[in-house]
Amino acid sequence: QVQLLESGGGLVQPGGSLRLSCATSGRTLSTYGMGWFRQAPGKEREFVAAIRWNGDSTYYADSVKGRFTISRDSAKNTVYLQMNSLKPEDTAVYYCAAKPYGVPLSISASTYWGQGTQVTVSS
Repeated sequence: QVQLLESGGGLVQPGGSLRLSCATSGRTLSTYGMGWFRQAPGKEREFVAAIRWNGDSTYYADSVKGRFTISRDSAKNTVYLQMNSLKPEDTAVYYCAAKPYGVPLSISASTYWGQGTQVTVSS
């Protein structure tokens, strides 16, 4: 069992930045593809970004390309989502997902989930 813990959410003004972190306890993430999803009020959960287990490939939703960057630090068992130029429409609960030896590009393809962290973009 993999337990994922997100952190770094909060309230930020439009145009601002936040960095989300996803860490696991008790198990290495080095063989897991990792991803971020988000769910806004009244909407379905959607894919945001993902990174292959060895870090050599990254994937982004069109809505965040050029603004968000996913990265991983295997030594710290942590995955990050750097979010720049934030917009009000980025407001959502952000979830970390993991898939062993794969890439969590969809909800059905994701094996493990964190509890989520709230990101609110508002002036």
